[in-house]
Amino acid sequence: MAKTLILIRHAKSDWSESGQRDFDRELNHRGHSDAPRMGAKLFEMDLKPDLIVSSPARRTTLTAEYICEQIHYPFEQVHFEDDIYEASVRTLLKVVNELNDTYNTVIIVGHNPGFSYLAEYLTGSEIGNIPTCGIVELNIELDKWAMVSQNTAHLKSFIYPKMFFGGGGEKVEQE
Repeated sequence: MAKTLILIRHAKSDWSESGQRDFDRELNHRGHSDAPRMGAKLFEMDLKPDLIVSSPARRTTLTAEYICEQIHYPFEQVHFEDDIYEASVRTLLKVVNELNDTYNTVIIVGHNPGFSYLAEYLTGSEIGNIPTCGIVELNIELDKWAMVSQNTAHLKSFIYPKMFFGGGGEKVEQE
């Protein structure tokens, strides 16, 4: 059965507290409003994950929590993966390749630049920067996560907050 991989970059984080560790940064006001709204967009798109995996950083944890609320996924079932924080494409690909094949639709919540690079690596498409709280939906015509590699995914959709909540832009859909 084909797989769906949804990459969600964390919502906008707060840089106001000087000296704070990057890992511990909270979401700012816009992040707290964008994350639930983008979760509602996921719900409208009828994307129901079998699994959500997240970086354990504070801003990704909060983003995942908002997403879970909107799509009715139990937050306590989110799997936190240390390797996603500050991950390279190689490390992110390893996380994907090690997913259990019983999961057909997986959301991963994480960070740039790794997510933007991974999306481009998997699709061969020029995606550019995934903005904060941006969502990239990838279709993969493979039965096993271990087989996912360069150019094995198809970009189905790429959405981000400014498309819907100010700043203009169009939803990108490719089928």
